[in-house]
Amino acid sequence: MKRCQSLLFLLLFPLAISAQQNPSADELFLKARTTAFEQKDYNASISLAKEALKISPDYTDISIFLARLYTWNKDIVSARAVFEDLQKKGIKDEDYFVAYASLEYWNDQNANAIKIIDEGLVHHPSSEALWLLKAKVYFATDSYAEAEQAITNLLLINPKNTEARAFAVRINDFSSKNEVGITYNYSHFDKQFDDDWHIIGVSYKRMTSLGSVILRGNYANKFAQNGTQIELEAYPRLSKTFYLYVGAGYSEDVGLFPKYRTGVSLNANLPHSFEAEIGYRQLYFTNNIWLYTASVGKYYKNFWFNLRTYITPDSKNIAHSYTATVRYYTKSSQDYFAVQIGTGISPEENRNNLLENETFKLKTFKLGAAYNFAVYRNLFSVGTMYYNQEYLPNVKGNQFDITLGYTRKF
Repeated sequence: MKRCQSLLFLLLFPLAISAQQNPSADELFLKARTTAFEQKDYNASISLAKEALKISPDYTDISIFLARLYTWNKDIVSARAVFEDLQKKGIKDEDYFVAYASLEYWNDQNANAIKIIDEGLVHHPSSEALWLLKAKVYFATDSYAEAEQAITNLLLINPKNTEARAFAVRINDFSSKNEVGITYNYSHFDKQFDDDWHIIGVSYKRMTSLGSVILRGNYANKFAQNGTQIELEAYPRLSKTFYLYVGAGYSEDVGLFPKYRTGVSLNANLPHSFEAEIGYRQLYFTNNIWLYTASVGKYYKNFWFNLRTYITPDSKNIAHSYTATVRYYTKSSQDYFAVQIGTGISPEENRNNLLENETFKLKTFKLGAAYNFAVYRNLFSVGTMYYNQEYLPNVKGNQFDITLGYTRKF
């Protein structure tokens, strides 16, 4: 019996050694992926993928991965050669179309990228990756209407696609050349002031090659007095990631509005659907008030979360304002419910004239909700906000706001 076992071992041992020395195509494919993703050694990964294809030359997934490796290694000629070979074979895999179109998009061959994407969508009409890539290609060529349509189609397939939701909001700012809008804000105080406030704003927004520019005129009736203000804002793009906010305002009716206001912020669209902002706001009534702001936002499925702070230093102490906002998107980037909660006064609010008498250093709590919706190119908004403010030391009052808005895109 022992002799039989020994003979069997001697017969099978060379086969075992051979199996260890000659891994399968799947094993080489797995090793190539590990080498690429964990070690970032694309040259070694390419060699492993080629070795796997010698064993299984018709293994489509390995060929697509090899083309991706060439793309990441900036060997565009070799990457295209692999994709063209797959094209001749009539490959219809979704990953093939995504990888091939991505190569062309990253190398500014946008017309060819769209051609490949459209062919892919014929075979995979519900491909979220292809619709998202199509939106990005059109956005890169300033074809904003086509980009908006592509991202809309994606969100109809999956409204909870986080990256698509974030990108839809970006596209929305570019989807029309012109916008005109009007807003009305009504404020009622139970103690702090005897008269209600009424504020009307009229704006015109123009999209340019550098970014959007907004001209706004405001009329206010506060403390039973009338006043006006003019504002100019711009959002110049610096790159695919960064853009600026630059704003200024002027009014002769100091007390109802600041005489001057300025602001600058650097904004960033970050990976994983994050966004961030840092900057300053300056208000001048009879003295300068400097406020420094920072915010961070995150898209997650149908939601957008944002936390913003304003910090106002002076010679004695530092005042803080914090606001948390949550939006729930229902359809497009213009249809959403919003809830807001916070403390303190911000310079963006219609109450910013209260900053002059330093009531911002006292305690303020605010809670509000809003609903925005679109009908074709008509945008409507309605919102309400409740404030509980310590307007004198240890004396609090309530304020109730209602805001209505309408914007027409063309």
